Amino acid sequence: MIYTADVPTTQDTLTATFADDTAILSSDPDPVRTTEKLQHHLNLAQNWLEQWRIKVNPTKSAQVTFTTRQGICPPVNLHNTHMPVKKEVKYLGLHLDEKLMWKTHTKAKRCQLELKLKSMSWLINTSSQLSLDSKLTVYKTILRPISTYGIELWGCSKPSNTKILQTFQSKMLRMISSAPWYVSNQTLHNDLEIPYVTEVIRTNTNKYKNRNTVHSNQLIITLFNPSVYRRLKRLWPEDLAQ
Repeated sequence: MIYTADVPTTQDTLTATFADDTAILSSDPDPVRTTEKLQHHLNLAQNWLEQWRIKVNPTKSAQVTFTTRQGICPPVNLHNTHMPVKKEVKYLGLHLDEKLMWKTHTKAKRCQLELKLKSMSWLINTSSQLSLDSKLTVYKTILRPISTYGIELWGCSKPSNTKILQTFQSKMLRMISSAPWYVSNQTLHNDLEIPYVTEVIRTNTNKYKNRNTVHSNQLIITLFNPSVYRRLKRLWPEDLAQ
């Protein structure tokens, strides 16, 4: 923190840092003006990097335009190298697409779950000698956290996206319990005491809100303030706690 305490900032941009991940956000109705604000910040950052002899590879960074309009912002550059313009980016484990629909994220998590299941299916499949309680513990501690990470944010996506992960959970419960085909998913969830994904979204969001509304940092408290301007008829993260 001391080493990066003097990292340049501007009034027209927002800097978000966590460990070695840094994101610079710029907003404006005019995409050209947005790029100008961002490029000005990058110019300051370039001087700072040169001053402290820090090498950065611009090609490993990404520029994404988050908008529902047509077109994207003009590209920016660092060290005379254009940053790759992408339609989605992964930041702190979350896959952010340009329209923030979370479809990319839920699909990526489903693929991650399938790969994890493939490597450990011998442990929880129908032929495993583990007890039912042990299989459930494996699912709760290893597999379920993959899908619930960041659920307070992506939980506001469309039901078709959350269904991608709900389908996987239903399949897992059927495998763990060796349930026959005629046992409904509702029965599996009730008997094994595993909540549906929609219930997890609501529970986790309320816990997140209750924990942060009494936080000492006022910036965190304001995250749950109702948004005044809403052009789109879609759920926002703060709606999940209502």
